[in-house]
Amino acid sequence: MTDDSTSTETPADEDTDDERDVSGSTEHREPDSDVSSNPDPAVEAPTDSGDRSPDELVDATLSDEGSPVETGGSSEDGTAASEGDTADNSPLADVGTATADRSVDGFSGDVDLDDLDLDADSESEADEASRGLFDDLLEGEPIFENKEVLRPSYTPHKLPHREDQINNMATILVTALRGDTPSNILIYGKTGTGKTASAKFVSEELETTSRKYEVPCEVEYINCEVTDTQYRVLAQLANKFIDKNEEYIEERLDEFETLRDEAAEDPDALADSEFDSVAGVETEIRDLEDDLEEFEPVPMTGWPTDRVYQTFFDAVDYHERVVVIMLDEIDKLVEKSGDDTLYNLSRMNSELENSRVSIMGISNDLKFTDFLDPRVKSSLGEEEIVFPPYDATQLRDILQHRSEIAFKPEILTDDVIPLCAAFAAREHGDARRALDLLRTAGELAERDRTENVEEKHVRHAQEKIELDRVVEVVRTLPTQSKLVLYATILLEKNGVHNINTGEVFNIYKRLCQEIDADVLTQRRVTDLISELDMLGIVNAVVVSKGRYGRTKEISLSVPLDETEAVLLSDSRVGEVEDAQPFVQARFDN
Repeated sequence: MTDDSTSTETPADEDTDDERDVSGSTEHREPDSDVSSNPDPAVEAPTDSGDRSPDELVDATLSDEGSPVETGGSSEDGTAASEGDTADNSPLADVGTATADRSVDGFSGDVDLDDLDLDADSESEADEASRGLFDDLLEGEPIFENKEVLRPSYTPHKLPHREDQINNMATILVTALRGDTPSNILIYGKTGTGKTASAKFVSEELETTSRKYEVPCEVEYINCEVTDTQYRVLAQLANKFIDKNEEYIEERLDEFETLRDEAAEDPDALADSEFDSVAGVETEIRDLEDDLEEFEPVPMTGWPTDRVYQTFFDAVDYHERVVVIMLDEIDKLVEKSGDDTLYNLSRMNSELENSRVSIMGISNDLKFTDFLDPRVKSSLGEEEIVFPPYDATQLRDILQHRSEIAFKPEILTDDVIPLCAAFAAREHGDARRALDLLRTAGELAERDRTENVEEKHVRHAQEKIELDRVVEVVRTLPTQSKLVLYATILLEKNGVHNINTGEVFNIYKRLCQEIDADVLTQRRVTDLISELDMLGIVNAVVVSKGRYGRTKEISLSVPLDETEAVLLSDSRVGEVEDAQPFVQARFDN
């Protein structure tokens, strides 16, 4: 492996050498790249990384993390982690002078602001447009065999390190193949622990086996983060079963029409059927045609909820079958619409005549059942399955399995998969993050028209993914939260350290007056700071001042310049013409 550390350590006063590798050749730089290729300082490999094995690379990368799945940020008792803190305590006389180092954990700090896509609706304009643009881009040899394998929506044929959970689900659902009602299942686990992939895998196996043994069994998937109200859930389910019923009726019509034609020529054709005469067959055909005409799809709005439920109920109970309703992100449905939907679904078996319904709920929140009605909680949580986070070794196995299908042979260098696994393992053991990282690294390598995916592409991808997340989160903040964040940025930008809530509030008031916005109370501003802390944009730590009480000390957890650029792209916040004098509000008290 090429020693990449020399190429990424660039003096602050040099602008030209950061585009060269160790051999001195100029790299192809993508004009719309979101971040620089400088490595993440939190996980930067030593300069002798080229002489180490992949195992040693992972150990070195995680040496400061404690364990493969240890999370960063604040500890449980509210104290801030000290590593990565680049700010030093400047005296008050230094207010107004810029800090020498504004780097933030996870970022190199030299991202070009021109690279940020701050206007989601704008189109980038090339300096020169020429014919054959795509022909030039297609000249390079593709490195992907099947990129879809690295996306979260892909359901693999094998799920490493989830055998116990899969077998547990199968043991519960096997009763559906005997025509009985399976117990309801609740699946818990953090993001990227394989919950949805495992549930879909088991569901596909269940439906395949049901067709093999000719047992009517169906699984319906609903993403409650998108379909988050009782009306939408019931309407979507009703329409799915109406479509299935129409297919069922059409198949039976074809079967009976063929039987009727054969019986018209040879009456003995009815010998092995349920009919005594051709007239009986024709009556059944007319009944099925009437049923087909009666089905009416549910509109996405406009009907009373009880009518939607009745339509869903009739559609499910049209013929004999066992139905498993998979509700992904079930906590979002409860948070938005309460537990009425779950109550109706969990109680409908007592009224169904032909069908049986089972619920499989998937949630990232282990405590969401605390808000359920006790009757719903008792019937819904009959079986619970917990998915623990992956560690670095398990993530490496998952990436190795997927990469064999996703990439062409011998495309990845030996250190790529261990480094992707190490990055993802330190953030809750998120397999989805690891897959995104590997896919993005491959895309960056393909844009550079290189023959291999290397360590530098993984580090570049890590910065790109993190910065994209920050840009999107900050862009979608409410205006009041943006003003609070901008006040914090102004203080930190001008060398103020150990920022407290009062200082933020003073500058926030000045900003509101500048753009003619309503001024919230200091208590509400404190709540907004806590929300920014939860989003990972700022780090707010409660500090005791002895007899003077307690206060929050606030610092940024994201790149300062890039975040400021995103805020100023907002039409309201951008109205602030000169915010520099506002920093003097620090002394107003």
